[in-house]
Amino acid sequence: MTYSVNKTDDQWRAELSPEQYAVLRQAGTERAWTGELLDESRAGLYACAACGSELFQSGTKFDSHCGWPSFYESVRPEAVELIEDRSHGMVRTEVRCANCGSHLGHVFPDGFGTPTGDRYCMNSLSLSFTPETEK
Repeated sequence: MTYSVNKTDDQWRAELSPEQYAVLRQAGTERAWTGELLDESRAGLYACAACGSELFQSGTKFDSHCGWPSFYESVRPEAVELIEDRSHGMVRTEVRCANCGSHLGHVFPDGFGTPTGDRYCMNSLSLSFTPETEK
């Protein structure tokens, strides 16, 4: 797949922290219950930490009790790329930023009680958060 943002490995390493690089570019996972955005409850917008592309709105975030920030839908279906992931002996759906191809997390069909029934389980390290400005 060709992405709008296309950088070399060296460029990504220079721009991202080692922890972000491991998650965003090597499909790693941060430890559960450790992400700084897990308990973020302000109104605002979540974007890709690698390229700044808008991914999720705060109104779609919910407490799924899984240890990672969870959302029931992305800002637009084309904002994320969904890819079958057969790693670790499981079949899951990986979520990547459609703008730069960075790994964000996985989506599961167990968002019970949400409008979509989906749980986008995202790594805090893969997201940046911009709070809404008060009017």
